[in-house]
This record gives sequence, structure tokens and C-alpha cells, in this order.
Amino acid sequence: MKDHSADPLDAFRDLLGAAHVQTGEAAARFATDWTGKWHAAPLAVLRPANTGEVAACVRLAAEHALAIVPVGGNTGLVGGTANRGALMISLERMAAIRAIRPEAGIAVVEAGAILSDIHAAASEHDLIFPLTFGARGSARVGGFLSTNAGGSNVVRYGSTRGLCLGLEVVLADGCVLDLMSELRKDNSGYDLRDLFIGAEGTLGIITAAVLRLSPRPRHHAAALAAVESLPAALRLLRRLQAASEGAVEAFEYMPRSYMAALARHRPDLRQPFALHDHAVMIDLGGLSRPLDDVLEAALAEAAEAGEVLDAMVAQNEAQRAHIWEMREAAAEITFTRLPIVDSDVALPLDGVAGFIAEMETRLADLDPGAETLIVAHLGDGNIHLTVYPTRDAADHLDAIREMVEAVCVARGGSISAEHGIGLSKLATMSRRKDPVALDVMRAIKAALDPENRMNPGKVIPEG
Repeated sequence: MKDHSADPLDAFRDLLGAAHVQTGEAAARFATDWTGKWHAAPLAVLRPANTGEVAACVRLAAEHALAIVPVGGNTGLVGGTANRGALMISLERMAAIRAIRPEAGIAVVEAGAILSDIHAAASEHDLIFPLTFGARGSARVGGFLSTNAGGSNVVRYGSTRGLCLGLEVVLADGCVLDLMSELRKDNSGYDLRDLFIGAEGTLGIITAAVLRLSPRPRHHAAALAAVESLPAALRLLRRLQAASEGAVEAFEYMPRSYMAALARHRPDLRQPFALHDHAVMIDLGGLSRPLDDVLEAALAEAAEAGEVLDAMVAQNEAQRAHIWEMREAAAEITFTRLPIVDSDVALPLDGVAGFIAEMETRLADLDPGAETLIVAHLGDGNIHLTVYPTRDAADHLDAIREMVEAVCVARGGSISAEHGIGLSKLATMSRRKDPVALDVMRAIKAALDPENRMNPGKVIPEG
């Protein structure tokens, strides 16, 4: 047996091959996440090719008392992959789409599969995997499951948790937990699958999944509409849901601040009408009938009621894609300025307007010169709020974050909707999460990872 005491990485090189134990310049692409805010200085980046190699890496890491941080497309926004001195385990070599089974309505995929590749594979069978968001060309299965990603289609299809039937997970001791169920119903004890969805790799490493597929809509209708107010937008949503029999796939809120920023940063994305205080992007998907007439009739009724002030209905797929691009430019626009306080909160639908109004009033007291940028998945109450403060002081930024979370929680909301917790929301979790819930989370973490080696320091604040 070789002696690896001098350099523990030699054991991983023997296991994976030297090319798949990356250090220095070879690992530089993992040194920061998409935002550029969170940084990593790992001991090495390991690139296993299968579940057996992942399990062996985890066992070797335990022998050498090394922390492990799993990484997918590294497109997170909350510091979920930040670390110093840990082993990062990249699942990028495990990118196979093992099967698309149309009759069962499932896809069996490895954790490194890219979201857009799953979309393409499902489309070949006239199916869709309905999860979608701006980073779909780089986000991987393990990452979007570990953060319970949301995206624009939650209003119709639900979040990632509801789109996953089964998982395979490597636990902290290197055991492989086989939860690769293909069942819609399984009442045989605790639902262990849901422990790992949204856990950000703190309980184990997701290596494969069974995903639910849906029939591909044959008809789409899309529009951009200026509305009189947020309550008017919600009345329009109800009108559309009733008229289309639940075919609303996306209902995205883009107020004046966002549309003005879009005009500055993406003048190529020409806007079809003058700025209004409130605008929504609408997308309907129909299986059996065109929905253009339904959309136009609903908009006309809302206009007659004074709720819709202007609208542009897409006349072809190119115009629909243009409208979608206007919304999906949000991430690149958000990070064009510093400092920022970014929030990803969820409210009851009828609480969104009150939240925004109270937040803006209280922000004016905290920082009269601060500006905001808001976009929202309005159909499911998920608001992406970015504040641009006038000064970059840690206590000032935290005061703004605490104000936002206080307003959110007081109105029955959640401080995290779809981006996860990572490092950025640990203080928020301490302040706002039910103490009993935190104790239960710590007990689960201690039971599954007693040495605290799986993505340590993320999600759960210290007690």
C-alpha cells in the first residue's frame, strides 16, 4: 500500500488519475462563483466519473479529515461553494442523461447533466422538463436540486422539489443512499428525498436523479403589458388563469425601475411602449388549442376595466423570445453596480404590494439616496429585490438586509424563495428562522454528518 501521508492528494490521484485532481491554475475556474462576490481557495478540485468514485473520494476525505464542497455549474448567488482548504467535488464528468422514458414521463439523469441538455433531450420525445431560468445553459442537476431552484414556470409546474421523484446520494461516510424511485406515490416512511433537496450539499452529495417530465405545449401566447397597479396585475392573473384553464406558464413583474435599467444596459432589447410604473410579462402554454385569442380577450377586458394601460402581444416566436429575453436579462443587470444588498423573498400573492410599499418607505428612512431594482415571479409571490445603498459599510448593508427581512417575515413571507441560504443568509436564518426548526436542522446535520465535513458552515447558523 502506498504511503500518502506526505501529500493526501496522492491518494486521490491514484483513484481518479492526476488529470482529475486539479490544483493551482487548473482549479482557477472554481475560485469564484457567478456573482464574483464569493471566493474559493480549495485544496483541490476532484472530478470523479461515477458514483463509485464519488463514494471513494468521500471515504478518502474522511480518512484525512478533509471538508468536502460539491459543485455543479457554480451559478449560485449565495456563496454555497465558497471555501478555504476544502476538497471541491465537481460532478461535471457525470453528465449523462441515462434515459428519457416517455410512457413513464420521467428522465433519469446524472448530477452533472446540464439543464438545457435535459430540455433538448425531453423535446425529442415531445416532452418538457419545465424548470427554466437564465443559467439553464450551465446549471447542473446537482446544483438546482441542492438549492431547490425555482425559475419562471413555478406558477404552473411547481419548484424543483415537486419535479423530482427520486435521488441517489453519497453520504458523509461514503455510503450510497439509493432513493431512485420512479413512483408518484410512496408512503413507506420518512420522505428522505426531500432532506437532500435544498440542503446545498450539507447532508450528502446528489449523484443522480429521476425527474418528472410533462407534455410539451403545442401552442404559446405571450405578451408584455403595462398594468395600473400590482393588485390590478393579480386580477389580470386570475382572469388569465380562469380563461385559459390554468395555462399560465409565466407571469413576471417588471416595474419602472427594472425597465429603465433594462433600457440603459440593453438598448438592443427595444421596449414596445413607454415606461409605466408596473409591467408584467405573460406566457401561456396550451396543449390542444391556440391561446392568442384567450390572451387578447383577457387583456381587452382588463383594459376596459382600466387595469391594463398598454400591451404588446407577440405575433410570432421571435417576438416571444424577445419578451423572454427582456426578463432574463435581470441577472446581468443586477450585478452592474456595487455595493448591493440582494434579496430573494417569497410573500403570499396578496401581500406583495404591501411588502414593496412598506420596504420602500422604511428604506427611505435608512438610506434616503438608495435605489432599488425589483423583478418578481409574481405568479408565485417570489420577489427579487436589489438595493443599491449610498455607502458600502458592513453595518449599513446589514441594517438594510435586516429591514427587508423584518418586513417580509412580518407579512407572512420567507427570507429565501429559490436561491438558497449558502453563506449570505446565515445571519438572516439566525434572526428569522424558528429556533425549534433550527435545532431540528442541527440534529439532522449531526446525525448524517457528525464530523461536519459536508459543505461546512453553510445553510445552518451556529447555535
